[in-house]
Amino acid sequence: QALLRRAGATLVPVPVDDEGLDPARAPQASPPRLIHVTPSHQYPAGAAMSLSRRLALLDRASSHGALIVEDDYDSEFHYAGRPLASLQGLDDAGCVAYLGTFSKVLAPGLRVAYAIVPPRLVAPMRAAVRLSGGMVPVHVQAAMADFLAEGHLNAHVRRMRKVYHQRMLDLAGRLTGMARGRWQIGPVDGGLQLALWLDPLAGQDDAALAQALHEHGLGVMPLSQLFLSPPRAGLLLGVATATPQAIDRLATALDRLVPLPA
Repeated sequence: QALLRRAGATLVPVPVDDEGLDPARAPQASPPRLIHVTPSHQYPAGAAMSLSRRLALLDRASSHGALIVEDDYDSEFHYAGRPLASLQGLDDAGCVAYLGTFSKVLAPGLRVAYAIVPPRLVAPMRAAVRLSGGMVPVHVQAAMADFLAEGHLNAHVRRMRKVYHQRMLDLAGRLTGMARGRWQIGPVDGGLQLALWLDPLAGQDDAALAQALHEHGLGVMPLSQLFLSPPRAGLLLGVATATPQAIDRLATALDRLVPLPA
């Protein structure tokens, strides 16, 4: 949000449900110039955008001459069935800029990302990268290219997909079993985050809850801070480090900090 606002954009929220962003519910009075989406796993709720909505979004963008920024930040970790085709792969009108990163797949410190953009944006993108001065060192790029070419990335992703899937199931299963009306768990079909939605009738302050968990050494994010409007209380939980010991610590702390419904 902050980067878009700094660039002078007026942000217009679009409702999201179990099929992801819903183009049919987008405000008709304000045609978009740029549409930012995370279709593989909607951030932060976790839903995957259905094929029908992907096609509807492409049609809407094309009709308005808008650019779709497809932020596919962790599509490699899809656990249920075959992943849907990317928006960029379905795009016939040249209106999608596809962004990906190796930071989620390998390590955050790597700081290597990539973009697939329509031909008309190649020159402006090159100019922007030169001006930003944020080039990845050539030796890091070369090592990454070799890692890809030799098949190591695919092997790593296959191995970690199994690990993260099991951690997702373990975390979701433990928290669902102890919920007792205090919260609901979001989709578990993919991604490295799990949404825990707090009971809206309880009036729980998710920012205060997140701070209390931080004091117990548990890193979580309050979901209300990720909404434009209206906010909904919950916690965004990381899956990558959800070992049995970490799940035990989180479950114990949540059980103590979140009261049962009256």
